[in-house]
Amino acid sequence: MMTREQVYTWLGEVTDPEVPALTILDLGIVRNVQIEGADNPTVTVTITPTYSGCPAMDVIALGVRMALSNRGIGQVHVVQQIHPAWTTDWMTEEGKRKLKEYGIAPPNRKSFEALDLFETEEISCPRCNSTETEMVSRFGPTSCKALYKCLSCKEPFEHFKCH
Repeated sequence: MMTREQVYTWLGEVTDPEVPALTILDLGIVRNVQIEGADNPTVTVTITPTYSGCPAMDVIALGVRMALSNRGIGQVHVVQQIHPAWTTDWMTEEGKRKLKEYGIAPPNRKSFEALDLFETEEISCPRCNSTETEMVSRFGPTSCKALYKCLSCKEPFEHFKCH
């Protein structure tokens, strides 16, 4: 008999198409797994987009369906849940480590920790760890990232914004 733990293990193979170093479990977008039936089970996976309208969600849903159908599960439903909204607080520490190794500065505070008036967030370069960095653009190639440059090693990098 299939278990939720098995399904979560299989879901751990599904990567984010925009940051392939991360799995959907690293991102924390898997909200729930339901299994109904024993002989020919139906599996429903509930996921939350990192942003409402995130274009990667269709590719992620396809990845979920493929990962489970490759294990013989004939009925797979992927449901998007937008409430509560996803937050970087749901990312695993392993996911944040993988982001840094991939060259993207991970979020470094909790989403509910507001910055003081005129305070700027200290972002470390994922390559040389210098905090001498400067934002180039609030929006990067995707809505969830900003563009920075390191003033020490001179390398550009992306920062996964806290939200």
